[in-house]
Amino acid sequence: MTGYGKSIVQLPTKKITIELKSLNSKNLDINARIPFYYKEKELPLRNLVAKALVRGKIEISLFVEVTGEETSTKINTAVVKEYMSQLASIVPNVSDEKCLEMAMRLPDTARAERKEIDEEEWATIETHVKEAISNIVAYRKDEGKALEADFLTRNANIKALLEQVIAVDPERIEGVKERLQKGIADLKEKVDENRFEQELVYYIEKYDITEEKVRLKNHLDYFITSINSADSNGKKLGFIAQEMGREINTIGSKSNYAPMQKLVVQMKDELEKIKEQLLNVL
Repeated sequence: MTGYGKSIVQLPTKKITIELKSLNSKNLDINARIPFYYKEKELPLRNLVAKALVRGKIEISLFVEVTGEETSTKINTAVVKEYMSQLASIVPNVSDEKCLEMAMRLPDTARAERKEIDEEEWATIETHVKEAISNIVAYRKDEGKALEADFLTRNANIKALLEQVIAVDPERIEGVKERLQKGIADLKEKVDENRFEQELVYYIEKYDITEEKVRLKNHLDYFITSINSADSNGKKLGFIAQEMGREINTIGSKSNYAPMQKLVVQMKDELEKIKEQLLNVL
């Protein structure tokens, strides 16, 4: 969602700079800073930007620089003269120049004459707003390509670590059997072999991670599919990442085997980096 777009409009008597800034946000949040003269166009402007950018904390700014002789602000001559008269009566020896300087600092010495917006002028401004939107969309796409490359790399890293988990799983199960057998031997008691086999099956099933391995692999594949689909979005990818985290956590809690737990920690690290970046995906 991060982006920046800019466009400059050169009109006969003014230059207008249009800036759009976007940061990541869960929802669409638009803040518009535009001159009072164009306030009646704020709602259509917001709608135009909202339709194009969809989500994010967006700031719209229109800066107007008068370059010609035309101005909508006029000096209120009658008010200024009245101020000068009052100031002269208070300070008889003040010069006219000083008196005028003090008068112009007082309220209501200037008034803004409201004029109707020139629709042709606004159409030109709107065209440049669309140009700024195109710029920010292009910026977002460039950022998105960089994020996509990072996601693919980290997804591949988790998949490689999962393969290592699968590889060490038989050693882990064998370790469970050995620990149980050693525990029985240490008791120096005769045991019912059938009962022992039942307990062994129970513990092996308790620590079995076959389902978690299959589901995690499916989530990793679905994450890639969603990135490549036309309707992929940050919220959807976030939900998939949550499910990936659930399976990784379950593998960690069931592993009870140091080499596997180290691999789980590495998977969690890669997943956290994915989640951090997903906050900036539309």
